[in-house]
Amino acid sequence: MQDRLEPRDGSASRVLAVVGVGLIGGSFAAALRRKGKVARVLGVGRHRRSLQEAVELGIIDAAVSLEEAARQADVIMLAVPVGATQAVLEGMLPHLREDCLITDAGSTKVSVVEAARAALGERIAQFVPGHPIAGAEKTGPAAAMADLYDGRVVVLTPLDENPPEARLRITRLWEACGARVISMEPDTHDVVLASVSHVPHFLSSVFMWQVATADNSDLRLELAGSGFRDFTRIAAGSPEMWRDIFLANREAILSEIGEVRKALDRAEQALLAGDAAKLHDFLERAALARRFWGSRSGLK
Repeated sequence: MQDRLEPRDGSASRVLAVVGVGLIGGSFAAALRRKGKVARVLGVGRHRRSLQEAVELGIIDAAVSLEEAARQADVIMLAVPVGATQAVLEGMLPHLREDCLITDAGSTKVSVVEAARAALGERIAQFVPGHPIAGAEKTGPAAAMADLYDGRVVVLTPLDENPPEARLRITRLWEACGARVISMEPDTHDVVLASVSHVPHFLSSVFMWQVATADNSDLRLELAGSGFRDFTRIAAGSPEMWRDIFLANREAILSEIGEVRKALDRAEQALLAGDAAKLHDFLERAALARRFWGSRSGLK
């Protein structure tokens, strides 16, 4: 089994196409370039200026249309808002090579798989869904980093239709990016990610909105320090991307918000009662859990 981008027919072409050449897609391309796993990178996007920037930065070799990417690529990475998945795949399908594999970086998987099935139909075996657990609030080609995925986890949610060689091919590409690859079912992914990714962003954005719309917001922001910075950093992410994530994973997110509300009520009751012992126990458990996670994950 080849671990490069060569098609299974053994031809010399090694072409990666990235749809959405920002932090996630651009970093995927840059990481594979770093390891010599790609000979040519094509970029597809909505904004000509961003694509030109990606060319100037050496992330992609050329900007092409969606149709041309489908004709030329051995592997295609979709790094687009999850709500755009179906339309992008529908645009590719009439031109898609039979030996091309498509993967994605979408933060929800049930909705993405549904969109892929609707768009690709009997060619769904060519799509291997994935989600790198990595990112930042920065956007655009300039945010791309060749080491973004070093030591990070990538979740694949392979389909029954995916042949073993397709799963292995995408796995090896992510491993070449420095990532550790695990597999799980799409619905399991969405429930877990609602808790540890989607709801944190939701809460950060809600809190930032509340501060920014307060009557004395200028004074609050003038006095804000590192705690405020750390809590609100992710609120600076792409509104389009996160809108689609929240809507696509709405049921799991609403369930998790309910659990967060229960925890907030519990802490609030301790504060209202002036119960120092209960408040201390609550804070201590949270602090110990956070320190343990930090030491285990390496993400301080």
